[in-house]
Amino acid sequence: MRQVITAQDVPGAGELRVAIGSIVTASAYEVAAARGVRILEVPEEQVAADVPPAKIVALGADHGGFVMKQALKPVIESLGLLVRDVGVFDEKPADYPDIALKVAELVANGAAARGVIVDGAGIGSSIAANKVPGIRAALCYDKASARNSREHNDSNVVTLGGRMLTQTQAEDVLRTWLGTPFGGGRHQARIQKILDIEKQFLRKADS
Repeated sequence: MRQVITAQDVPGAGELRVAIGSIVTASAYEVAAARGVRILEVPEEQVAADVPPAKIVALGADHGGFVMKQALKPVIESLGLLVRDVGVFDEKPADYPDIALKVAELVANGAAARGVIVDGAGIGSSIAANKVPGIRAALCYDKASARNSREHNDSNVVTLGGRMLTQTQAEDVLRTWLGTPFGGGRHQARIQKILDIEKQFLRKADS
């Protein structure tokens, strides 16, 4: 799914960098010309460098989640977020831990605020992603679990089962997860305990 650039995306001055292959509407070209803004096509990763991490979602899937990943990509973009798609890009067999690691690393190093991983059941990707320090990956299967994982657990990665959910169910889960803020308050102390457990075992690994 190619990104669509509209007149609202055109800045007041300077230049607008868009990913190669993006669709630029006629109105966007007109506004850009009126404002003297140059529209430049660049690789997707360079566009991501211009976007604050809070607006970036890392997205990945193995072969079992490829079709759903492709369908969820425009859903994320419709919410005003930029997708960093780490693959896969076809339905050839792939190992979910490899994809989970790519998504988790982008979130853990701060390049993306959230991550979404789709595999056949969503379970393996959750296990793999949670091995990366700083990641709180939640397997969500309905709107209630998605909301709880954000409000109570401050999850920063969601995993979905491409063969367990319908497309409509997956969209509902994703929209709820992306739209729910962390509740803070009493939940913050519990998140801190999770972080303390993580630090404890990291220290053991270093000793």
